[in-house]
Amino acid sequence: MKTLLFGAAALLLATTAAQAATPTPAEFVEKAGASDTFEIDSAKLMVRSKNPTVSKFATKMITDHAKSTKLVGAAATADGLPAKKPSLTVGQRADLTALKAVPAGKTKDDLYVKQQKAAHADALALMQDYAANGSAKHLKMTAAKIVPVVQMHETMVDKM
Repeated sequence: MKTLLFGAAALLLATTAAQAATPTPAEFVEKAGASDTFEIDSAKLMVRSKNPTVSKFATKMITDHAKSTKLVGAAATADGLPAKKPSLTVGQRADLTALKAVPAGKTKDDLYVKQQKAAHADALALMQDYAANGSAKHLKMTAAKIVPVVQMHETMVDKM
């Protein structure tokens, strides 16, 4: 009996912890918007890289994250959330400032790749969590649609 109660209590705590970690619909929209904005803004700094792999990746980031922004915006509207212009986090602004400060070349390309690995890991965690645990129907479905795209981006950046 003690084992059953202990197991039930552990399950309840795990469920509560997962729910507490999942952002509200408004927080999800804010975080997804910041992620897309960072991806687009940093990619714009890299589309002219002399490294064709970096340049091609940056171009794809602009296209894919503009699409993601539209999908999340439409889902937010469908879920009754007001449209809001996304803003970068303090960390994302610092990363952009650092990327702007490095002259073009291998060092800048390497910094961009490093930032992209971290940004896509964060984006994937956000999308997977919301797709599994989110509370807003349209945002949850949209997050699920975005997960494979972010996974593809991670694979691409890991090969650079």
